[in-house]
Amino acid sequence: MAFASFLGRVLFASVFILSAYQQFNEYGVDGGPAAKALRPKIDTFIYRVQSQVGIQLPEIDVKFVVAGAIALKGLGGLLFIFGSSFGAFLLLLHQLVATPIQYDFYNYESEDKEFTQLFVKFTQNMALSGALLFFIGMKNSMPRRQPKKKVPKTKTY
Repeated sequence: MAFASFLGRVLFASVFILSAYQQFNEYGVDGGPAAKALRPKIDTFIYRVQSQVGIQLPEIDVKFVVAGAIALKGLGGLLFIFGSSFGAFLLLLHQLVATPIQYDFYNYESEDKEFTQLFVKFTQNMALSGALLFFIGMKNSMPRRQPKKKVPKTKTY
């Protein structure tokens, strides 16, 4: 059972680790293709927040956002493999921040082709978030092993 659990964590974390590895290799000076794809989405997100909430958000350099995503996915994935709740929290943080920005289906009409593609990706990432929440919940609900206290033997005469 322990091996199956470990193998499941390896397979689950491989999605995040391979993504972080690919983004790291493509990063370059400007953040790579991930930064180029993310720039208009972050601009749209900032515009929506500023128009809806009415607060001024600072200028965000996308290459630092991509670097943070690489760090969260890479470190979180490695820690998750070894059963760390902190690794699951890092992956969950990445999912909760990146998913609504990256898969912005709400900016499209429901008849658009992009709407369907983005909505499917969004729901897949929410399912990954649910699996991470399940892992955290199970990890925290299991009782920790207590070392058995040695009871001194009574001497009989």
